[in-house]
Amino acid sequence: MKKTETPSVMDLLNAGAEKYGNSTFIKYINNGEIIEKSFVQMRSDSKCVCRMIRKLSESKINIAVIGKTSYEYLVFSTGVLISGNVFVPFSPDISADEAAELFERADIEMLLYEDDFSERAEILKEKCPKLKISKNFNDAENIYKEFSDESEYNLLSDFEVNKDECAIIIYTSGTTGVKKGVMLSTDALVGNIMYHDYCMDIFNENDVALSVLPMYHSYCFSGDYLKNLKDGLQVCLNGELKDITSNLKIFEPKVIRVVPMIAQSLLQRIKILRRRNPALTPREAAEEVFGKNIKWLISGGAYLNPELIEEYDELGIYLRQGYGMTEAGCRISVPDESVSRESVGRVIDVCEVRVKDGEIQVNTPTAMMGYYKMPNESEEMFTSDGWLKTGDIGYVTEDRQLFITGRVKNLIILSSGENVSPEAIEKKFSTTELVEEVLIYGENNRIVAEFYPNFEYAQEKEITDVQAALEKIVDSMNETAKASHIISEIKVRSIPFEKTGAGKIKRYKEKI
Repeated sequence: MKKTETPSVMDLLNAGAEKYGNSTFIKYINNGEIIEKSFVQMRSDSKCVCRMIRKLSESKINIAVIGKTSYEYLVFSTGVLISGNVFVPFSPDISADEAAELFERADIEMLLYEDDFSERAEILKEKCPKLKISKNFNDAENIYKEFSDESEYNLLSDFEVNKDECAIIIYTSGTTGVKKGVMLSTDALVGNIMYHDYCMDIFNENDVALSVLPMYHSYCFSGDYLKNLKDGLQVCLNGELKDITSNLKIFEPKVIRVVPMIAQSLLQRIKILRRRNPALTPREAAEEVFGKNIKWLISGGAYLNPELIEEYDELGIYLRQGYGMTEAGCRISVPDESVSRESVGRVIDVCEVRVKDGEIQVNTPTAMMGYYKMPNESEEMFTSDGWLKTGDIGYVTEDRQLFITGRVKNLIILSSGENVSPEAIEKKFSTTELVEEVLIYGENNRIVAEFYPNFEYAQEKEITDVQAALEKIVDSMNETAKASHIISEIKVRSIPFEKTGAGKIKRYKEKI
């Protein structure tokens, strides 16, 4: 696709500060007190961090930023982006050993981190010879003072980044294989939020959004931060996931980006509330949980059951899903209220999509530059004519609605030559209350279903033989399944499946 001119992150900060001024941009709770930071303050503090970084390093370096979602996390991350250096985010839960391995691969020379990471930061100073500089977020106030507009360093932030160069490296968690560092330029990172919204009632100036997902993922950083900065929304930071119910009542958001697990959990709270208070209408119960302004939940990251969408529709809340991948700059399709409940939204106007040999492929100027120091793996992600391979199976309609039916790498190839998408079978269990998690895979030329049951539900329903109950459910499904989708064996586990950082189950290697 033709490359279009996009603003830099500094341009977004300037536009926000000039248009919205001292209006609240970021809001969060600290020690029981609601703290508000304006668009002007975000620009000012980010420029201070930029100046600090450029004073400490004259050359372009890769800088790791580690912390839970907070105002300081956003300020330090933004400071890196506008300084012309490379922002490399990591999960705050990363171990010192894994961080040391990734720091070496990512050539990390500076570390900016939250206080909870302090002990691991000290270990990394010993383990990582390339790591020269470390700064704790606790130093923020001193940095804001030392590197203010009135300081001797004020000109250090008068810097124009090269928008074609690598600006961020995001290590994808992947359900299989080694982590790969996705390199995105500023043009890709910011260009991906410059699409035209199909629904004009999602992101309006001064609307309130609650950010509940971790900012080290591109889905949240791009959507909850950069896009809301562009659109002038007020972003409330949830903090710990356990605080979501209290924060919903405090902030009363209009829109929230979620994963299906969060949507399901909040719906259960509404159902419990209605059972306890039968006089409440569906919408009244929803407002008791979400606050009176809730209108949109935008889901991503995993399969969203259409029945869940229907239940939210009855509450007067649009729950719809979008689709994307870090390698595409983030989003590929976005939802609106008129799309099919089975779709993952409409392809954004920044992207073009085609389906070749069943695989969804994307042509977009926001595609990654490649995987950091992995040229062979980078080349494998693109077709000979330059289209990005998503690895997803699906189709697109004339009105740009996109449908996902499985993953290429997860296909089970039976001896009959039949290709079986495990996701298609897994979706059949999405409404089975006894099933908490399920993984379908091939073993010895058979289809195997491995379950982590909902033990709480089994206890409530006095199901003493969970294995037998699951076998009965599977037998019933097998009666109407086509031959290649018949489950030949089930396994029951006592602990949840191992997950990626994005909450997806890590799949077994096929044993066909």
